[in-house]
Amino acid sequence: MTAPLIVVSGPSGVGKSTVVAETLRLNPDIWLSVSATTRPPRPGEVEGEDYYFRDSQQFASMRDAGELLEWAHFAGNSYGTPGGPVAEHRAAGHPVLLEIEVQGARQVRQAVPDATLVFLAPPSEATLRERLTGRGTEDPAALERRLLAAQEELQAAGEFDHVLVNADVQQCARALLDYVGLASQP
Repeated sequence: MTAPLIVVSGPSGVGKSTVVAETLRLNPDIWLSVSATTRPPRPGEVEGEDYYFRDSQQFASMRDAGELLEWAHFAGNSYGTPGGPVAEHRAAGHPVLLEIEVQGARQVRQAVPDATLVFLAPPSEATLRERLTGRGTEDPAALERRLLAAQEELQAAGEFDHVLVNADVQQCARALLDYVGLASQP
């Protein structure tokens, strides 16, 4: 039996990375897929751990060679999930978690029908704006692009198997594990 594929998505700033980190802490048997991106590294990000940082030409080569399970262009950069490692881990019995954008989640739905798609929503739009602004990682134009994209992405929540409001990270992570049948460890 193939292990589950869990897709966590939602607008930028909703806390996907924080919820995913807590989910992995609660259940370390889950393998987190590392995405490729054309975005430059943020301070503290590590190649191969946070992302595979690629230039536009390298990313296009991966896409054109069919190496990506999904890919999307978002906020001026490309992001994608290398498919080989996902398939290998699932076949070996390791649950796989993807933290990806809404566009990519739609592609995974088509490519891997048995995937469980979970949408993270903010408690409010004001909270989302505060979280994005508080990161301090975006220039004003990029921040505005992310806020506009977030408005559109919030409309996609109904396309997902489960919607979780990220008001409390630990509760959100526990609910995620419950939804996918991977009860967290005490």
